[in-house]
Amino acid sequence: MEHIPVARPIIGQDEISAVTAVLESGMLAAGERVAEFERKFADYCGTAHAIAVNNGTAAIHAALLAAGIGAGDEVIVPSFSFFATASAVSMCGAKPVFADVNEKTFTIDPVQVEERITSKTRAVIGVHLFGQPFAVPAVQALCEKHNLKLIEDAAQAHGAVCDGTKVGNFGSMACFSFYATKNITTGEGGMVTTNDKECAERLRLIISHGQAEKYLHTRLGYNYRMTDMAAALGIVQLRKLDKFNMRRRRNAQYYTEHLAVKGLITPVTTLGMQHVWHQYVVRLTEEFPMGRDAFVRYLAAKGIGSAVHYPLPIHRQPLFLKESGADPCPVSTRLASTVLSLPVHPSLDTRELSYICDIINRVS
Repeated sequence: MEHIPVARPIIGQDEISAVTAVLESGMLAAGERVAEFERKFADYCGTAHAIAVNNGTAAIHAALLAAGIGAGDEVIVPSFSFFATASAVSMCGAKPVFADVNEKTFTIDPVQVEERITSKTRAVIGVHLFGQPFAVPAVQALCEKHNLKLIEDAAQAHGAVCDGTKVGNFGSMACFSFYATKNITTGEGGMVTTNDKECAERLRLIISHGQAEKYLHTRLGYNYRMTDMAAALGIVQLRKLDKFNMRRRRNAQYYTEHLAVKGLITPVTTLGMQHVWHQYVVRLTEEFPMGRDAFVRYLAAKGIGSAVHYPLPIHRQPLFLKESGADPCPVSTRLASTVLSLPVHPSLDTRELSYICDIINRVS
């Protein structure tokens, strides 16, 4: 069996041709392809607006700025997520306040959110982690009750559904990433969706130097624009997204049905949620026959890639670490030491899935 990577971008000749056409056109910066990608992504999500940016972190930063987040403000974020969920808050001069997550779903715990609301709280970032929507109705209700902005971090959840509605529609804004290993890719890239026209207008200023018209700058902004080359790639990938997600669901179901090792807990999907399986993340308990590091080495020796998402919760990162006091997010800390991501990408075939399950089920 050849090496099976934990992630594998799928780039075909149609993507190559689309990018080549842009290169041959001579229009390389943001142009018609970016505008087309924005329209098509908004249509796909069912939102009124989509604003393309150059990466997912820029998407979160721009969304926070468009929401008016600044110095002295607090934004509640889950500790079990990628670093950018919190660092984008700091980039605004605001303070990220860490909430713990649900141990089964890995997503932000609404009870924890409510406990952390203060007079300085201005927003909550809910992360649709690993492709599963967070508890949207409960967090939405809290935000409405306390007059807070809700921002969706949908970097890993393109096409995911909560109660019949695609993610990207629930917060004042939602932020997507098109990094190389995401469910669709533009190499690097991102998108902010919103149903608020004024918000969309602020976002367009923010991502292009605060420029209302050429060389007229009305606010502080950044160079967060997407290129036409990236957009051309994204347009083709978007056409394939539902097929990619269907394959990811098939692969995840295969694992859930065939993995059977004591001490290995397979992920769950919450009722009403349609998971898109950016990652298939298992948990190892004390009953598992070996430690996680040994398990990673065992898989690697058999040609199976794996990854830890994430080995250190954000509240324990050096930038945010507090020197004293009890751990404010014990579930996040526990998950960081027990989770492991298995290959679930669309290019896996049944032979590879069977091999992976067989190798894991032999652990002793």
